[in-house]
Amino acid sequence: MPAPVTFDLAGEVALVTGATSGFGRHFADVLSAAGASVVLTGRRVDRLEALRRQLVDAGRAAHAVALDVTSMASMRACVSEAERAAGAITVLVNNAGISGQGPARELREADWDAVMDTNVKGVFFMAQLVGSRMIAAGVRGRIVNVASIGAERVLPGLVAYCASKAAVAMLTKGLAREWARYGIAVNALCPGYVKTEINAAWFESEGGKRQIAGFPRRRLAPETSLDAPLLMLCSRHAEFVTGSLVTIDDGQRLG
Repeated sequence: MPAPVTFDLAGEVALVTGATSGFGRHFADVLSAAGASVVLTGRRVDRLEALRRQLVDAGRAAHAVALDVTSMASMRACVSEAERAAGAITVLVNNAGISGQGPARELREADWDAVMDTNVKGVFFMAQLVGSRMIAAGVRGRIVNVASIGAERVLPGLVAYCASKAAVAMLTKGLAREWARYGIAVNALCPGYVKTEINAAWFESEGGKRQIAGFPRRRLAPETSLDAPLLMLCSRHAEFVTGSLVTIDDGQRLG
């Protein structure tokens, strides 16, 4: 009989960007529960420390390191500090991102730059910094970039966001191809609309309810819908999965 598939991440060191709220906070908790030593990163250090204490109190290994993904100096310092605190990084979850909502004709240069610096520059250079260390150390690591269904379909009022996530999708494929020879798996999650603390108020409003009614299954996915795909891509079960865009949207892109 074949052994049952389990997502045991014991011995892995996972760095999660944007771990102060939303997907990042949830992902850090999920990876930690699976046995990984997690490095929580983000700009709101008080939130990172609160989550770190929560995980440590539950008997898990966790570290908090400040990070601003729009700053090269901050990214370099973060990766160095993360490895000093937790050891060689074997899993990177590139989650930090912003939406940049608004009509294209009203989008300011500063708004565009903020979205691209966070969603594209931050993803690429965090992958570069961590991936380079993985290669130098001979670590057959996993990198999971968080894209969106906006990488493949238009989301109204989110032209900059969609452009940035399309860039993340192609970055994922390019890095996967370039680093295949080193055994590093690079993949992306492409979530649809998922209820988080950031959008909860909108989806409880009349406009949000109308939007949900327009989805093929007329429902909103919970954050837990991303757990199994995340764990698979961060585990050794991703050995033969690289350059893939894994869509979890309950069919929303079909509507």
